[in-house]
Amino acid sequence: MFDIIGDVHGCYDEMIALLKKAGYQVDGDERVSHPEGRTLVFLGDLTDRGPDSVGVLRFAIKNWKGDRILYCPGNHCDKLYRYFLGRNVQKKHGLETTVAELEELKTKDYTFISEGFNRMVEGSPLYLILDNRKLVVAHAGIRGDFIGKTSKKVKTFVLYGDITGGTHPDGRPVRRDWAKEYTHDTYVVYGHTPVREPRFLNHTVNIDTGCVFGNRLTIFRWPEKELVSVPSGQPYVEEKFRPIGE
Repeated sequence: MFDIIGDVHGCYDEMIALLKKAGYQVDGDERVSHPEGRTLVFLGDLTDRGPDSVGVLRFAIKNWKGDRILYCPGNHCDKLYRYFLGRNVQKKHGLETTVAELEELKTKDYTFISEGFNRMVEGSPLYLILDNRKLVVAHAGIRGDFIGKTSKKVKTFVLYGDITGGTHPDGRPVRRDWAKEYTHDTYVVYGHTPVREPRFLNHTVNIDTGCVFGNRLTIFRWPEKELVSVPSGQPYVEEKFRPIGE
């Protein structure tokens, strides 16, 4: 039994509220557990834009180290990972908010976050194949013929979606609506593109309900295919909820 949580993006308070609503217990050391033995799954984009990315990172690292959660990276995770490695990444599109939080940390705490996060990324798969291949969790989704494969092309798809290489006038990448063409039996749970309501289509569901943009944070329960959500405490940003291709 899995509970997959959509893009948290530094919304720590909403994350904790959602976990409690879904029946999870979080102790004083942030150790998470569920009385029914359910497994919590993060589908990437833990940080950036929200008010407490460091808090979300600390929570995820502690519980990943304790084998209490599963995780796969998103594009924002991949960028933060490269930042921690000292690569030349641009501090924008939300990374600047996470970096500002990190720069306020004491050296010991910074080391815990940076080293722990990098180990979590390196020790987690690009996407998760669960429940005897009945379920795949991939940050931006995955094509049916990519399931079970790893390559640069697969990584780009999983992190960014089915991008064309073009950009919109505001700088957003142009993406194809891959879920419309999905015909595989394996159920895919993904996020990445904010939607006002979870989008169910062809054995796929997008559960990034745009918490950091003022909508909701959502869990998808497997195998029940049920939803649990809490409202966001962030300001609502209407223009972030656009159909794919627009």
